[in-house]
Amino acid sequence: MFRLIREGAIARLILDRPEARNAITLTGWAELLRLLGDLGDARLLIVRGEGGFCAGADLADFAAMRADESLIAQFRETMRAALDTLRTLPIPTIAVIEGACYGAGVALAMACDLRLAAGNAGFAITPAKIGISYPQEDVHRLVELVGPGQAARLLFTALAIDGAEAARIGLVELCDAGEGPIVEAILANDADSLAALKRGIALAAKGRRSDSGQVELFDALIAGPALAERLEARRRK
Repeated sequence: MFRLIREGAIARLILDRPEARNAITLTGWAELLRLLGDLGDARLLIVRGEGGFCAGADLADFAAMRADESLIAQFRETMRAALDTLRTLPIPTIAVIEGACYGAGVALAMACDLRLAAGNAGFAITPAKIGISYPQEDVHRLVELVGPGQAARLLFTALAIDGAEAARIGLVELCDAGEGPIVEAILANDADSLAALKRGIALAAKGRRSDSGQVELFDALIAGPALAERLEARRRK
């Protein structure tokens, strides 16, 4: 279901089930959770799909869940653990979205820090079409990104939008832009600085204006070796 590839400082997590449009199976969420624990010293994670991004959860699993209700909790809890682990990784994460990104695929993309949509990307959140809901944590993230009105539009209509519209409403940060310049720019920066900034963004998203941990990180980074080394490198230039 997933492949993890290391390219130096970059880890690439690839959804690799193109014959099913990369629909994520019940066991796939556990696989995702396991792979997220195997990133080692990667400084950046890129999530993308083979032959398209992700058509969502595998609908074939819902029949099994209806036959065995214990699987419903397993599905919900394992999916949540995987998405929350992705969301809280200390390194920057980028979803590179080509083709269809539907349902749980949108939740997967929203768990990343940045979303880059290719020109052929399409987005839809479709639980209402099949008579189910969407995890509240993912509704919350959607509202954070696009606001309640646009969230209602996407959830109530279940209609697809293209990458340009997704960028306009804030579901993705960039449309029809390659990953290269952003990846290069991120990797040029200090890893500890990025971790502190990512932590700060997460706190700000929760409404935290100040935080003692961030104060400690701020002071430690100024006193640390990276600043001295980078200032010296700038001076030599």
